[in-house]
Amino acid sequence: MLHHLIDSLPQETEIILATNYRTEQINDYFKKEGIDIKINREPEPLGTGGATKYAEDYIDGTFMVLNGDIISSLNIRKFIQFHKKNKATATISLWPVKNVWEFGVVAIKPDGRITNFVEKPRKEEAPSNLINAGAYCLEPEILDYIEKGRLVSMEKEIFPKIIVEGKRFYGYTFNGFWIDVGRPSSYIEVNKILLERNRLNYLAGENCDIKGRLEESCVGNGTKIGKKSRVFSSVIYENCNIGINAIIENCIVGSDCTIGDNVILRDSIIGDGEEIKDGTKIEGEKVWSKPVPEGYPEKQIGNALKDD
Repeated sequence: MLHHLIDSLPQETEIILATNYRTEQINDYFKKEGIDIKINREPEPLGTGGATKYAEDYIDGTFMVLNGDIISSLNIRKFIQFHKKNKATATISLWPVKNVWEFGVVAIKPDGRITNFVEKPRKEEAPSNLINAGAYCLEPEILDYIEKGRLVSMEKEIFPKIIVEGKRFYGYTFNGFWIDVGRPSSYIEVNKILLERNRLNYLAGENCDIKGRLEESCVGNGTKIGKKSRVFSSVIYENCNIGINAIIENCIVGSDCTIGDNVILRDSIIGDGEEIKDGTKIEGEKVWSKPVPEGYPEKQIGNALKDD
């Protein structure tokens, strides 16, 4: 998904990737792909504002902040043009929703200038149906508002400040698609979209041994799928071993898992390193018996298991 996000950027873009988890793995991947990026590893998670401040030495002009767990059809060039046309200090992408009571929405003028954020309003009290879609075009002066070395939320701390101070703060509304992959169902959905956009029925990593059937699914490096097994609309991480005649549908399976023969998994999440014995049937469950690894990001399989 990070690769897709980077592919959507103009070719001349200088890319700085703020990481805290699996930094080496991410760096190795992009080196292998021949993509020039700078990795800026945070000592601890710093939030959108803190991570931006931590990359301050790389910033000398108009820049963008993009959330790596959001996939959308946002046209980056048009977004930047809108920002510069309005001589904005900050511009955020906006996405229309029906269920405004589940989100924070913006109060916005006809010219696109944002005047307020309203958190989870009642439908009849919502100033708009537009939510923050997770892409920001910013001027370097925004860095002056961010305290260095601590967790800072751009959304909750910095944007409200620049509204109060009367800075030029705009919203750019776009259409198409927008998916926050923090939810397991969304994670599966976005993989389907990326496969479709690349005209692929499935995607398998290196050193995979696929003897079964794959549809609308992604499979990580080194994973083996036995004969007569069927994997539909699922994401299987690296180094998994799936036995014979298994059925996996609408699932996320973590790395280093062993799925036995004749297993049926539907609408479920299987954590890293789990072993599902032969003949087991699991529907609509979360299986993660091992401790969540230190540094594991919030919007990943492990955290999803703790939501309920």
